[in-house]
Amino acid sequence: MVVLTARLPRRGRGFWYSVAIDLLWPFVVLFVRMRMAGRSNIPREGAVLLASNHLSFVDPVTLTAFTLASGRVPRYLAKASLWKAPVIGWVMSSGRHIPVDRGSARAGRALDAARSSLDDGQCVIVYPEGTFSSDPDGWPMRGKNGVARLALASRTPVVPVAQWGTRELLRPGRFVPRPWTKVHVVAGAPVDLSDLYGLEPTRQVLDVATERIMAAITTLLVGVRELPHPGSR
Repeated sequence: MVVLTARLPRRGRGFWYSVAIDLLWPFVVLFVRMRMAGRSNIPREGAVLLASNHLSFVDPVTLTAFTLASGRVPRYLAKASLWKAPVIGWVMSSGRHIPVDRGSARAGRALDAARSSLDDGQCVIVYPEGTFSSDPDGWPMRGKNGVARLALASRTPVVPVAQWGTRELLRPGRFVPRPWTKVHVVAGAPVDLSDLYGLEPTRQVLDVATERIMAAITTLLVGVRELPHPGSR
């Protein structure tokens, strides 16, 4: 992590997003035992979607560190209320992240904005579950179809990512991270959705694509945890 510090991409981060990264990176280097794998699966240029499981408020910090270490500046789809928060709102605007108005008629606009980011060749991060996993053992829940709709419409590669350890790093209900927690972040090969390109994006087609993406994330998590997924028993 120390060696990677000088190699982090800086272009296109925006002022406040860059300030946040520069403040949080030393915390990750010094107090998180990061274990990263599969960084070569993230293309160094061109549009790409990263689809990750979601366990903790600290997930964006460790996932941003992983993505930067892979040579990309990530843009997140995130709940619109963050843009109204003090300081955080500046970071979200500066970083050209994408607000999602959950549960409103404007929610679909986020996909249009994400499509524009992909058209610009950006790296866009999505949490397909839409929220933290409620599974008591931390396994991914059923994904929502937004990432599949975006991937099929833009024909952008979807790289699955699994994180483990972030729930221990910052437990629910706490505000102070537990230092020196081991966190694994691993990226897999792009999910093959090529047979679905050109098909009408019906609910059935989107469900198939979403299931493939979530299955890829879960498979990565099985490898990290070295435990069988309950659904495979």
